Amino acid sequence: MKINSTLYALLFLIGLGILAPITLSAQDAHFSQFYSSPLQMNPALTGVFPGEYRFTANYRTQNYAVLGNQAYKSIAASFEGRRPVGRDDYYSLGIAILRDQVGESQFSQSRAVLSGSYLKHIGSGRSRGSGQFLIGGAQLGIAQWSYDWNDLWFTEQFEVMPGSQTAFINFASSNGEALSMMETDLFMEFNAGVLYYNVIDEDNSFYLGGALHHLTEPNVSFLDDQSEMLHSRWVGQAGGQVSLTREASLLPAIAVMGQGPSFLGIGGMNLRYSNRDWREVAIRAGLWGRVANQGESGMGLDAMVVSAILEVERWQFGLSYDVTVSDLSTANNSRGAFELSLIYVHPSKDRFKVICPKF
Repeated sequence: MKINSTLYALLFLIGLGILAPITLSAQDAHFSQFYSSPLQMNPALTGVFPGEYRFTANYRTQNYAVLGNQAYKSIAASFEGRRPVGRDDYYSLGIAILRDQVGESQFSQSRAVLSGSYLKHIGSGRSRGSGQFLIGGAQLGIAQWSYDWNDLWFTEQFEVMPGSQTAFINFASSNGEALSMMETDLFMEFNAGVLYYNVIDEDNSFYLGGALHHLTEPNVSFLDDQSEMLHSRWVGQAGGQVSLTREASLLPAIAVMGQGPSFLGIGGMNLRYSNRDWREVAIRAGLWGRVANQGESGMGLDAMVVSAILEVERWQFGLSYDVTVSDLSTANNSRGAFELSLIYVHPSKDRFKVICPKF
């Protein structure tokens, strides 16, 4: 009965997020495998893993069918470690970097942050390996936006040859724009988040968390005499693990985020099968749905995401593909995004293993 209640609660949260009536679209870079990019989602996820340290890497390319070599490319990586405070509490420190680039202008966002969290044990369960934690986390770092307008052309550079109907773009002529900077000043990043999780037993758990990014709302204008504030971004997440048999379990999850006039939500689940050996090998397969702004038509289903993950002892390899189902599918033949993830967790030498949920 306890397991069924956990499953119903998780499915309710996922359905609520997918059907939320918010008519917005996302701005910051995001990953469909959000469960495999923890420090990009929530600073409170720093240190939430069953080992001594963790390395994570993510790569995403989007809309290659439309933009070719100028397609969206997002690369992220993080490294974190954890140390005990007494027997049951922990503090964690790490670093996370991200670079996102798109288009002929090579517009890019780059940032690097130091990440820290404190894991507070707030209760133990009846079964071995169970427990509850409340975590607070924060990130502090620097970021910069940049682009290259030399490969762009503007209306003032569009010319027609005299006595001819032939038109061309004169890149040598003035573009008529007040462009003087190809990059913004370095600005500070400050993010904060919280997370609660409850590990009921070895194969059943749930978690709930939220975060705020860009709390300082820095100026990201490319013009010296103007101000363009970067909106704060909020993130909400929920998920867990529900056992079906000794070898199989479901890992449902949802993530929603909003930034100024923008919104994105993704939810679904992975089916996990493990050999339950001391050298554990597990595979996952999943289906996810992403909702976002559809322009004037409002909120709608943007893409379906299929995922596959291989776990081999300390390593986890993830692969996913976004199948576009919005109006953009006419232009890209439903070929959306391709994504890879890699996670390495080094086992701890401590006698007591940290209790963590599976993501």
